[in-house]
Amino acid sequence: MPSTSLELGPSAAPIRLAVEPGPEALGRRVAGLLLAALRDRALGLSQRPLGLATGRTMEPVYAALRQALAALPAGERTELLAHWRSFNLDEYVGLGPADPRSFAATMAAALGEPLGLAPAQLCLPDGLTADPEAEAHRYAAAITDAGGLGLQLLGLGSNGHVGFNEPPCGPQAACRCVLLAAATRQQNAPGFGDDPAAVPERAITVGLKELLEAERLVLVVSGGAKAEILRRVLREPPSPELPASWLRRHPRLQVLADAEAAALL
Repeated sequence: MPSTSLELGPSAAPIRLAVEPGPEALGRRVAGLLLAALRDRALGLSQRPLGLATGRTMEPVYAALRQALAALPAGERTELLAHWRSFNLDEYVGLGPADPRSFAATMAAALGEPLGLAPAQLCLPDGLTADPEAEAHRYAAAITDAGGLGLQLLGLGSNGHVGFNEPPCGPQAACRCVLLAAATRQQNAPGFGDDPAAVPERAITVGLKELLEAERLVLVVSGGAKAEILRRVLREPPSPELPASWLRRHPRLQVLADAEAAALL
């Protein structure tokens, strides 16, 4: 389905919306956006790094990106990967790259190892830091030093969070250490033996401030379980109770959803 505009009323700017039939088609579409961003970076059209996310919604995205890169001529693939640099949204406090439940391990398995990326190309907060707040400040400074975020991928939490910006959260919240909501720990429990109590209590997350300063935001939403929260995020007035609703302030927000997630729009 081609992109369309979602009209939200006479006083609200329209939102670019694309709906695909299922998660695999959605993954291919998002992977195409990432590939185009990599080409822009290799050509010098944008120097900003990618902003990446983890979660089940991103699994088909990264699978499709691996396939798309593998299909390229070797020289072009090598050139694109040589210019790769990305910053992930978040990491659990207390988990490091050696722990398969960490986002660092997830990204290494999904992209770092298959694509042969160096650790410095695939940046995440240090979950093993002794001072999470200081690490959050360091990470925010690294993003700033890189020129800010370019194309930023975002998933949508069941309680309306993006990254780990839990409600209530205003648009000026910067990169920081946060306490995870019970709903988030429940949502992420499948990665921890289906035990919400095993999910770390804290995480370091990029803030809405950094997200709203990105060149472009791509909100990716999959599955019927997200249909109601996506409807609320896009239809209700922006508020701290729905952190993702602040994304509507961004002039280059694109929402990509599968048919189930978009069913209530």
